[in-house]
Amino acid sequence: MLGLYADDSAYFTLSRRADLAVKMIQYVFDLLPEFLDKWRMAVNVSKTAALLTGCQRIMPNQLRLIGQTVEWRTCVRYLSVHIDRSLRMISQMDYVIQMSRTARAKVRPILASRLPITTKIVILKSYICSRLNYTAPAWYALCSELQRQRLQAQQNIGLRMFAGAGWYVKNDVIARDLKVATLEDFIKVLARRAFSHADADLYT
Repeated sequence: MLGLYADDSAYFTLSRRADLAVKMIQYVFDLLPEFLDKWRMAVNVSKTAALLTGCQRIMPNQLRLIGQTVEWRTCVRYLSVHIDRSLRMISQMDYVIQMSRTARAKVRPILASRLPITTKIVILKSYICSRLNYTAPAWYALCSELQRQRLQAQQNIGLRMFAGAGWYVKNDVIARDLKVATLEDFIKVLARRAFSHADADLYT
């Protein structure tokens, strides 16, 4: 299976045996130079990585592309999504949370401003929550309940800061009063839109 997006590409193969999966990928790599020459394209092997998912402990033979070795990794980044070997998306969750914390620190001066609370909520959704749910329909379902709670906690912190609520006010009360959906509900809406769009027209 081949996945393409702009100038990024990913090859996938499935097998119960790691050695057979490697052979299938290597076969694709052997055919790739001819395809690249035909369409006058080039590939940066130094930025190419291989990921073997599952419980395989012994790593298979090295893959080779255009005479160079392709490195096996325990985590790869594709379209800003960190995919780890266990497919539990722990690396992606850590990355997303760190990005949201950085964004929240940058907008702290807004807390001291006299902007209306509605404007602050718009800033929260567009600048902080957008980092939490970026490409989430593709990876959120793979996260454990604990990881989902960690993600929701970042939105709760942002809402509490922008609302100036005390410690005694519950998070769900703040979200209800500000009419902000939980991340899980919002991601479900994003997923439905994405899948509906894909079903409507495969090539748009």
